[in-house]
Amino acid sequence: MSRGLPRRRGGWPKIAALSLAFVAIPAAAADLLEVYRLAQANDATYEVARYGLEAAREKIPQARAGLLPNLAVNGSDNRNRAKTAFGDYPQMDRDVRAWTWTLQLTQPLVRMQNIYAYSASQSLVEQAEAEFAQAEQALILGVAQAYFDVLVAEEALLAARVQEKAMTAQWTQARRGFETGVTAITDVHEAKSKADSARFQRVAAENDLEVKHSELERIVGRVPNRLARLAPRKVVPRPEPADPQAWIAQARESSPAVRARKAAFDAAEAEVGRNRSEHLPTLDAVASYGSNYSSGSLTTPADYSTRMRSRQIGVQLTIPIFAGGATSAKVAESIANRSKAQAQLEEARRKAAADARQAYAAIMNGLSQIEAMESAVESGQSSVKGNQAGYRLGIRINSDVLGAEQQLYSSQRDLAKARYDTLLQGLKLKAAAGALSEADVATINALLATRERE
Repeated sequence: MSRGLPRRRGGWPKIAALSLAFVAIPAAAADLLEVYRLAQANDATYEVARYGLEAAREKIPQARAGLLPNLAVNGSDNRNRAKTAFGDYPQMDRDVRAWTWTLQLTQPLVRMQNIYAYSASQSLVEQAEAEFAQAEQALILGVAQAYFDVLVAEEALLAARVQEKAMTAQWTQARRGFETGVTAITDVHEAKSKADSARFQRVAAENDLEVKHSELERIVGRVPNRLARLAPRKVVPRPEPADPQAWIAQARESSPAVRARKAAFDAAEAEVGRNRSEHLPTLDAVASYGSNYSSGSLTTPADYSTRMRSRQIGVQLTIPIFAGGATSAKVAESIANRSKAQAQLEEARRKAAADARQAYAAIMNGLSQIEAMESAVESGQSSVKGNQAGYRLGIRINSDVLGAEQQLYSSQRDLAKARYDTLLQGLKLKAAAGALSEADVATINALLATRERE
């Protein structure tokens, strides 16, 4: 299956430059791709994952060092003073100086535990890379969710304001009718109750928009005055391929969470081998070259200096016999950890498959809702035009026009929510399949328009 299935410090230079430009032009509408790149420079969780990956990559050279030669120099320089008596002679002051140095090269020949450790380090790096990919996808989803939530909240506020306007107009009309004796006082109270409820809903919508702005600000660092919104005539893309089983199968193997757990299992498997190999003999090649000097001896009366140079080469065999049971306990521990990693891998596969299945179903359901709401919006537009024409002819009253407008804006709000939700589910589907990337953000970004309305 192709990949087409698809206010803190830090950040990269180009992202930082973009952030400065963003602050310098606060009035310009920001699109989804700009907001995502700003989030890359401002999201602490993303930066933690990036530095975690950088640290994990150093595990490979550390483990590789156990397979390569080790070269070391050891040396000492000593001076001894003492009073020494030889036979019946009186004590003599002795002053002896000695120094030595050795250059030693050790090359592991047979050390199975080091080979397993190197294999484990590669798996741990693969795990860190998968976790970083997971953090990237989580950032994309978080930005898209917060971005779309703001746009939906703006639509909801617009519908609430229209509804408040309509209910207030009906209340005004009811009061006038009561003053002229046409409307009962109960109708006035009922109209006032609806107007108060509409005002409450408008205030709630304003508060909700503020909350959504705050969430986007938490991720990005600063929210622009205007966001590019989905153009009305743009078609929400369908999943490709249109086969849920294909997505589920890819999710079970390619989801970042699955890849991370698979790499963790491989590392646990290598750890079992490493601990078992502690029972095995080790063989090293050892070569050394050194020199030593002594000006005399404290134990002999004659002061003869000695100087010596030596060269040695050979192999060193070490056979473990008994370590107090520690090795056996480590093997048992690593086997248990391997079983745990295997269970976590299966759990991750099931969750990835379930996420893909749910996202695909949500997309298809969203597309059906979009189709229904587009029809409702068209009907609402016709209703508004008809009521406006009737108002001009005197066969409709102002509240009829406002009521039709209220229904139209409510339908437009629901349509916008369905479209944004479906786009988000498309991103979630690709995330479950391990195919979500910045290219998908750019694809959705192409569907957005910088104007308030088209």
